[in-house]
Amino acid sequence: MVDDQPLAQTTLASILSARSDVEHFDSADDAIEALEKLATDSYDVLLLDINSAGLSGTELVDHLRERNRPLPSIVFVTAQVEHAVAAFERHTVDYVLKPFSNESINEALDRASRRAKGERAAKLIEALPQLQKLSSPGHPMIAIKAKGRILFINPGDVVAVQAEGNYVSLQRESDSYLLRESISMVAEKLKPYGFIRIHRSALVNTSFVVEIRPYSTGKCGVRVKGGKEYAVTRGYKKNLKPLTEFRIGNGAFLAE
Repeated sequence: MVDDQPLAQTTLASILSARSDVEHFDSADDAIEALEKLATDSYDVLLLDINSAGLSGTELVDHLRERNRPLPSIVFVTAQVEHAVAAFERHTVDYVLKPFSNESINEALDRASRRAKGERAAKLIEALPQLQKLSSPGHPMIAIKAKGRILFINPGDVVAVQAEGNYVSLQRESDSYLLRESISMVAEKLKPYGFIRIHRSALVNTSFVVEIRPYSTGKCGVRVKGGKEYAVTRGYKKNLKPLTEFRIGNGAFLAE
């Protein structure tokens, strides 16, 4: 947020602090200071007063456009109504007049958020061919989306996958990632990498399995490196065939 009025900065900071979708915010007293900060840090949204000493808000936007870097979503927050046309010519998301209300700022931030998400989605679509190459059989890394980021993970490092409501947890030996994805979609993506489904809500990486344990109930479990054990339900017991070289009990092979 760029504003030379302390009261305006304080009020905007209060509004931003109350929003769960704002991870971080910063402030500048004028456009020149803002330009310096924008040279080193990236921001999704710029709340900008037009009236600024040394460099106006619209001039700041023009300077940013000259750079070969993504432009934040611009929301002008100003008392100067006469500059509205010039502002929207610069593809401004919104133009909020002072004195502003919490509601007007939040509505502007909602619009800015929708635009930022749309632009990120467009960039993902544009980058998709390259991401598909990285996740092809010739490349061991798979690309996944998590919290707005693209992560590249080696499937060989994933021990197991478990469904958690509308999400799945990719569990590695040292950490895990929570993705908004169905277990069925993840199972299909990981099938070429030696993963088998042992439960309607769980997959395991066969390279991590060290033991198959029969239960008195007729079901069984698989133990992975590190000691964790996962139950195998009857409907998925047949998927253990790739692991039948592991002998269990009295030395007999696991049979259906």
